[in-house]
Amino acid sequence: MFPEKIHNYVNGTWHPSSSIEEQEVINPATGEILSRVPLSSGAEIDETVRGAQEAFLAWRKVPAGERVQYLFRLKTLLEQHREELARTITLECGKTLEESRGEMQRAIENVEVACGIPTLLQGKISEDIAPGIDEIMLRQPVGVCAAVMPFNFPGMIPFWFLPYTIACGNTFIVKPSERVPLTMTRTFELIAELDLPKGVLNLVHGGKEAVDALLDHPLVRAVSFVGSTQVARYIYSRATANGKRAQCQGGAKNPIIVLPDADLEMTTRIVADSAFGCAGQRCLAASLAITVGEAGKQFPQAIAEAARQRVTGNGLEPGVQMGPVITQVSKSRIEGLIGKGIAEGAELMVDGRGAVISGCEGGSFVRPTVLDGILPGSEVARTEIFGPVLGLMHVDSVEEAIRIVNAGTYGNMACLFTSSGAAARKFRSEAEAGNIGINIGVAAPIAFFPFSGWKDSFFGDLHAQSADGVDFYTQKKVVIERWPKEWSRKF
Repeated sequence: MFPEKIHNYVNGTWHPSSSIEEQEVINPATGEILSRVPLSSGAEIDETVRGAQEAFLAWRKVPAGERVQYLFRLKTLLEQHREELARTITLECGKTLEESRGEMQRAIENVEVACGIPTLLQGKISEDIAPGIDEIMLRQPVGVCAAVMPFNFPGMIPFWFLPYTIACGNTFIVKPSERVPLTMTRTFELIAELDLPKGVLNLVHGGKEAVDALLDHPLVRAVSFVGSTQVARYIYSRATANGKRAQCQGGAKNPIIVLPDADLEMTTRIVADSAFGCAGQRCLAASLAITVGEAGKQFPQAIAEAARQRVTGNGLEPGVQMGPVITQVSKSRIEGLIGKGIAEGAELMVDGRGAVISGCEGGSFVRPTVLDGILPGSEVARTEIFGPVLGLMHVDSVEEAIRIVNAGTYGNMACLFTSSGAAARKFRSEAEAGNIGINIGVAAPIAFFPFSGWKDSFFGDLHAQSADGVDFYTQKKVVIERWPKEWSRKF
């Protein structure tokens, strides 16, 4: 189904990498080797960037109305091949096929929004700021841009950036995670059908050497990243030290608060989907549930039962609700953190360790896990587990719960479950997180809004998607003009 070794797509052509270093691409549900990905060298990155810079000089002059015609065609291709792309995501990433379909829908929605660039790019003008003087603000592209992408959403997250970048007149280099390179490789096979000018869109595979080469290259003007906080801080620091724009989405420890007046059945279902969907491997997964007052008597048993009932297995099989985590290393790390939580005094209500799935004995499975009685300040309360593990904490008031939310170092998402409008209003005003959910378990902004993030969950000023994406991928130029009447009489 997949080539033995995948190639880079540079300057409109597929190129085998010259690097002898490569990495296996593993199906996390079975342990099967799907392909091998090259770890491209710094020299290959330099060649790619220089080609993209040459393409930029011409691409920036193409009218925005013409640039988006390629996006309209790309949207059609993505829709026509959505099922194939979703299946590829499941094979290399492990999530269920239904989750992969939803991921591709979000990718397509970002292409749709970027098709509005002719309007989104419009500037401003003020006539007669002084007698005979007008002032104009224009938006112009920044140049060659690059994105370093994570493993958990190989189809969606690149499209937080790709369509806005090229629609604004930039050229773009995508470096997908070496763990999941196949989805973007197939996507670029579709992109090759668009007949874009050579060098406008490029795909380069690699590891740290490739990333550092992008961060250090003087012709790369903007860098986008999604991943762990540790790596986000590194990329942001190195990129900005080299004078580049950077938007770096980091990790999360997303808390939810459950009030006594919350609908128990609805809350349990939504929280279970948030905590255990995509095997907990998303930056908006609920990982800490804080119950208030009487909610602490019913919710723990309800969520524990939901965890026990969740069907875990190969995401391609019908009826499966949760797939594997990405690697055996991740499985070991997650199970180690579960053990750490127990050592810190938490009660293990549901134990997902040691999972073996019939027919998938080589897979990296951790079943849904629930830890009750997590203590504020403990390691398991602070650490982003990035797996299907939900910790429970109990307090007496919503004020105390909000204090715990705001004491966290992350600020990606926080959610409240309640039937009280007053409580919801208080929470949305006071909670220190960039994405807020009210009776919502995954507060993922649609493509019309920026994907926000605060504190250690984001480094930068402008987020992905929508108007923030347009601002990030353009630079503003202010022109002040005077045309004296006596000059005009000469013509």
